[in-house]
Amino acid sequence: MKRLLWLGVGLAVGAVVVHKLTRKAHSYTPGGIAESLSESAGGFVASLRSFVDDVREGMAEREQEIHQAFADGVLYEDEFAELRDDERIGDRNIFPEEGRR
Repeated sequence: MKRLLWLGVGLAVGAVVVHKLTRKAHSYTPGGIAESLSESAGGFVASLRSFVDDVREGMAEREQEIHQAFADGVLYEDEFAELRDDERIGDRNIFPEEGRR
């Protein structure tokens, strides 16, 4: 009876080991590598979509703040103006060729 128990345990352990080794060997085949790359690319695409959604949400929020300030007639302070090195449209001549005539 003990021999039969140990035979069963050995067969079960052997089956698990063979299954794991087969999985590991499949991961090194071209098909396994393609699956792995596909999963990695899928995760990257999902995180990229999440980032883009966050940026769009922030842009919509900021745009709403600007529209609300305009509707209230409040001078909207551009807190990022000093970070840009471009001039504001109101500060420069839009049609420079008119000044040369």
